Amino acid sequence: MSKLSYEDKINIYNNKKEGMSIKVLSKKYDVRDNVIKYLVRVIDKHGYEVLRTNKNNYYSPNQKEQIINRVLIDGESIFSVAVDEGLSSDGLLRNWISKYKENGYNIVERKRGRSTMPKVTKKKENETNKEKIKRLEEENLYLKAELEYSKKLRAVVQARKNQQQKKK
Repeated sequence: MSKLSYEDKINIYNNKKEGMSIKVLSKKYDVRDNVIKYLVRVIDKHGYEVLRTNKNNYYSPNQKEQIINRVLIDGESIFSVAVDEGLSSDGLLRNWISKYKENGYNIVERKRGRSTMPKVTKKKENETNKEKIKRLEEENLYLKAELEYSKKLRAVVQARKNQQQKKK
């Protein structure tokens, strides 16, 4: 299945409104039938603005939980809720729901970006005493840096709490 461009999505919508069948469109653009059905419904409901071209939309954990609850608690269909909310696809909502269930009915935000801490080197089975000492020194240095970071973070949090108490 190929990813559709903004122009492809508009052409699919216009061709469907002109009477072209979903099967013909699905073969022409190499996408599944339900992708075309979803696209037509979303554009009918929200207009062309819903077709995001430049960046992904951010949904807060609170928003996600409200959307998921419409499916799980209120019993609405995934397809209709996704169309209603203007999500990029109903598969996005399916993923949210499966992750929500996996995490014990909690919304967990995915961490983005790189980790700044270096990785600890793993122990080798046939290492010499010099290699072992060097590995342990590196691990010790890493743990010291981690401890310093933790202390500074704790101090910053404590300072903020003190500031908030002074304001009250």
